[in-house]
Amino acid sequence: MADNIPRLRADIESIADYKAGARPKPVHGVTTFKVSSNESHHDPLPSVTAAITQALPEINRYPDPSSADLVAAISQQFSVPAEHISLGTGSVALCGQIIQSAAGPGDEVIYAWRSFEAYPIWTQIAGATSVQVPLAADESHDLDAMKAAITNRTRVIFICSPNNPTGQISSAQDIAKFIKSVSPEILIVLDEAYIEYLPDELRSDSVGLYREHPNVVVLRTFSKAYGLAGLRVGYAFAQERISAALRKTALPFGVSTLAQVASIAALKAEAELMERVKFVQQERARVLAALRAQGWTPEESYANFVWLRLNEKTAHVYESLEQAGLSVRPFPNEGLRITVAEPEANDRVIDVLSGLV
Repeated sequence: MADNIPRLRADIESIADYKAGARPKPVHGVTTFKVSSNESHHDPLPSVTAAITQALPEINRYPDPSSADLVAAISQQFSVPAEHISLGTGSVALCGQIIQSAAGPGDEVIYAWRSFEAYPIWTQIAGATSVQVPLAADESHDLDAMKAAITNRTRVIFICSPNNPTGQISSAQDIAKFIKSVSPEILIVLDEAYIEYLPDELRSDSVGLYREHPNVVVLRTFSKAYGLAGLRVGYAFAQERISAALRKTALPFGVSTLAQVASIAALKAEAELMERVKFVQQERARVLAALRAQGWTPEESYANFVWLRLNEKTAHVYESLEQAGLSVRPFPNEGLRITVAEPEANDRVIDVLSGLV
């Protein structure tokens, strides 16, 4: 070991960097589009902007560390007790808070793969061991295989539905059956960052499941459908003992004043926001239909993106889209995740892919 340098944890260097969606590279004479991060392409609602503007004179003060007003608004919106609600700087932070609360060295965290790439990062930071269970052939979670992967070291299981990056869901019946089959000593996390893009009739009653099963945690976010990705607010529903642990492992003052007031305003504007969700659903259907007509074979998506399994063709298709002014999210030798965005961006995706089948 080299002398006279700070000593860090030996395993830190081996932790993978979180790969955010890249901004598009400039292309001469072409309007570029960022369709790599699953953000809402809509401008913030006027009511949300007004709430932020009104709160600007308060930014010299620390935010309310308990986010009491926002917690109360979420409580009312979803009929969930305030003490069952915990917040984080995006649902990604809550993933870390959950793992840090339940798992450490010698423990295991189970999740499907490929799924949300923060799961292995947070697991390794906690010193726990990842157990990655391959997706089923249709890109959905293989819940039977996940159940078979459980050992006496399992502490947390993540079910991401709709799944990032494949867009697939686990059925309400399968999720309920899985939860009943798992030991109540194991935390089961229903990661629902994209739940708003799923038709009501296909949603599991996740709020009912956490009420019935004390080991269930429900994760949601204001980043996607609510259009507040830049303000970083996620929330979780869980029984009081678990919620208390998530608050203890949260970053103090993590949810800013502007984030709190914007989230409250967004909840009040639910009807307007859901109209935007319907627009995305319609564009998603249009993009999927166009790609299938070209000869691509994407699975159905229930989020605000589409997934193309490309394997060894991934790099070539990615580069072609990039040269056309489109930044998408590549997963090397696996596929591309393409956000459903403004019609102009979607049209260009369709046009470029038409020549690559």
